[in-house]
Amino acid sequence: MLEIWSKIVEFFQDSGIYYIFTQVDGWKYVVMIFLSLFLLYLAIFKHFEPYLLLPISIGMLIANFPGVSEYVFQKNIDGTYSGLFGVLYAGVQYEIYPCLIFFGIGATTDFGPLIANPKLMLLGAAAQIGIFLTFVAACAFGFTAGEAASIGIIGGADGPTAIMITTNLAPHLLSTVSLAAYSYMALIPFIQPPVIKALTTKKERQIKMEQVRDVSKLEKIVFPIIITIISIILVPTAGPLIGCLMFGNIIKESGVVPNLVKSCSDVILYIVNILLGLCIGASTDAATFLTFDTLKIFGIGIVAFVFATATGVIGGKIMCWATHGKVNPMIGAAGVSAVPMAARVVQIEGQKEDPSNFLLMHAMGPNVAGQIGTAIVAGIFLSFLA
Repeated sequence: MLEIWSKIVEFFQDSGIYYIFTQVDGWKYVVMIFLSLFLLYLAIFKHFEPYLLLPISIGMLIANFPGVSEYVFQKNIDGTYSGLFGVLYAGVQYEIYPCLIFFGIGATTDFGPLIANPKLMLLGAAAQIGIFLTFVAACAFGFTAGEAASIGIIGGADGPTAIMITTNLAPHLLSTVSLAAYSYMALIPFIQPPVIKALTTKKERQIKMEQVRDVSKLEKIVFPIIITIISIILVPTAGPLIGCLMFGNIIKESGVVPNLVKSCSDVILYIVNILLGLCIGASTDAATFLTFDTLKIFGIGIVAFVFATATGVIGGKIMCWATHGKVNPMIGAAGVSAVPMAARVVQIEGQKEDPSNFLLMHAMGPNVAGQIGTAIVAGIFLSFLA
């Protein structure tokens, strides 16, 4: 009888309930469980980045029950990971998942608006200035250069790039930066409009732009090849992301491998999103995630989005002045690489001022340029800091 009772006591002491109520940091697991449920709510009921927030929240929920880490996600002394998600985490460690996601993004991206109006690439570049401003701000808050670069890249509104940079320069911040990046990406429709309105006049927001010209199939095939060559020659460290992005785009524009296009843009993209989300969520350990640095990163992260949006709009205002009012400065806000979410925000804001104004295709130019620009900025950070 005593042996049975001792087994029952031992079973209870191994349970999560015992840990939560007897350990000093037990409350942190409760907070993480409620946080995961909140993210689950945002994904399902508010549709905030559901394709990634849903697996992230599930991974976070499973991994933050005390005692389950050794079966789900555990970092070993030698730097390796074990457990179900720990094995899958190799795709994050070796930068496989971000590159595969770029395959899928490339296969769904139309560079036509950018090719038709190449000067819009300058607006994509302008938005990247916000990343460097955030980098400086993060350094001022006491983060190391590698950590600051990882935080700054949040402003690029590109989750896979943020993951790749953080994996290389500040792996201990990966879960925090990833969660901040994808959370704020989902909040772009709320973050960008106030910044746009603060920096533009009603007259500027009502500017109508000329319809873009038709782009030939040859131009669409040659463009990704040229961008790949130039980017890798100038910034070799951007090669993996730019190469995968442009490869995905070439197979789309070539028109000769429709099954590959479907695989990249559908099957591969969604499978990798699931694996990446689960791994990120599982890596949000309560003991390391719930710190003051996490609050600072989330705070600076939203500043990063504001800076990137602001520098893009300011670039748009300069272009508006240089073209004597032919460019609506709002399209500069689409210079962040959240494709096509940022472009849709510009379209919505334009139609609020004038329902007959259609800016979506014009905004897609700086939007896809921002995708390229953020990857190049990531390469620059890796060149200097890795």
